[in-house]
Amino acid sequence: MTPRDVLLALAVVTVWGVNFVAIRWGVDEVPPLLLSALRYVAAVVPAIFFIRRPKVALSLLVGYGLAVGVAQFGLLFSAIKLGMPAGLASLVMQLQVFFTIGLAVLFLGERPKLPQLLGALIAFAGIGVIASERLGGAALVPFAMTIIAAGCWGVANLLTKKAGKIDMLAFVVWSSLVPPVPLYLLSLLIEGPGAVGVALSQITWLGIASLLFIGWLSTVFGYGAWSVLLGRYPASTVAPFTLLVPIAGIASAALLLGEAISGLEWVGSGLVFCGLLMNVFGPRVWGRA
Repeated sequence: MTPRDVLLALAVVTVWGVNFVAIRWGVDEVPPLLLSALRYVAAVVPAIFFIRRPKVALSLLVGYGLAVGVAQFGLLFSAIKLGMPAGLASLVMQLQVFFTIGLAVLFLGERPKLPQLLGALIAFAGIGVIASERLGGAALVPFAMTIIAAGCWGVANLLTKKAGKIDMLAFVVWSSLVPPVPLYLLSLLIEGPGAVGVALSQITWLGIASLLFIGWLSTVFGYGAWSVLLGRYPASTVAPFTLLVPIAGIASAALLLGEAISGLEWVGSGLVFCGLLMNVFGPRVWGRA
């Protein structure tokens, strides 16, 4: 990769890591389901007027929009609102890698390699360690919601696999038309019309900045730049950069939010990260061996 493209990849993963801090700031001012809906409005406008619809079945666009927008981010934003630490969430969400592998085995007939299976076992052992620290009821609920959100991301990845080689930025932008309405209806049902009005009338510049960061930088810039990199280089060259997302997430949460992770959570996080390393680099080492 050229130095410029390395810097671009580092910028993307940094934005995706800091995004969890922006979510924390956003849900402090706006109910999480409403924030999720507004995030997709921000992602669509004005990008939808400049990007052509991808050549993909409408069912895949709608399915992806529901899996990512309504299920994944609806759960993730709600989990962070309920107390899931932003830095820890950035790590737990990377379990989507292993959910994707499992779903591909079940529905696409793919066969994972031994290092990927070992990586999954190590990562989920780490999740078990973190869960043992959070068995105290209220802390466990947002943690479980984050794991389910990672599973929904895996479902979305399976849909993109079925779509084949497509313009991912166009796919993300056009699928962003799907989540706002169901998310807004869920917000009215769960968070109430009163909460929506109060949030919109009292939102501060920090809440607006968080929304724009989540909608424009994380979604439009992030996926757009990532699509460019995947178009220039093999996925095996680009994908390892995603390992830096939880590092950026944990570091930015500690710096900007003052979040602290317990000793047991550090142990679990280390196991999860080792599992991710095994998944990314293990097949390559295994093939050479």
